[in-house]
Amino acid sequence: MNKPAPKTKADLPAREGGEGVAAVERALSIVSALEHADKPMTLAELALRTGFYKSTILRLLSSLIPTGYVTRLPDGTYDLGPTAFRLGVAFTRKNALGHNVVPALQELVDRGTESASFHVRQDTDNRVCLYRVNSRHATLDRVEAGHSYALLRGAAGHIILAYDGATGDRYDAIRANGSDVSLGERDPSCAAVAAPVFGPRGMLVGVISLSGPRERFGAAEIAQMKSVLGPVAQKLTENLGGEWPAFQS
Repeated sequence: MNKPAPKTKADLPAREGGEGVAAVERALSIVSALEHADKPMTLAELALRTGFYKSTILRLLSSLIPTGYVTRLPDGTYDLGPTAFRLGVAFTRKNALGHNVVPALQELVDRGTESASFHVRQDTDNRVCLYRVNSRHATLDRVEAGHSYALLRGAAGHIILAYDGATGDRYDAIRANGSDVSLGERDPSCAAVAAPVFGPRGMLVGVISLSGPRERFGAAEIAQMKSVLGPVAQKLTENLGGEWPAFQS
């Protein structure tokens, strides 16, 4: 009896050959491109943003569209589909973090601070704003929940880097004082004051940032916001099972 020929890589199931994982990553890259776009995208724009061939994108869309992750609009452009919306709703419903963070942000705004945001690390170079409560001021800065911002620009990003082991005088000061101030780093007309929030075992959970137009960030205003922000960040840390460090005053 002849033995079956040994399987080659081409004969193996896609997952065993690594192709299944690669396909998932490519599909998620398309979803990510649509997430970050300000408007629906054409096939050519998706190809430019992802670096994939149009034929590859069309093949992946044949799975993403029926499952609702992507939708094709009547004009032929593509956007996030209803499944993305349902996942966002499920995340909000299930994520206990939001149940603690949003009231803390609202408390800050109710006490007259600038707009309050909560940021976490997204990837190597970026942070994402998970939650945002706008201040009652007539003019606001342009920070929105769900949007990504560079780690190296802004107080929230520098705090994330500080607790991920970044070195330098600024990061040493953050770890010693428990706060950071940014004046015009991300946007010349905007400024921010930020403080860390910790979970169990000293893990950084995220960062609360108070941000707005730079002209409202004088020395007295910054000192006032720090005096309000610190206790709220401490209370949130304790509510999340963390221990507030003994920062320098």
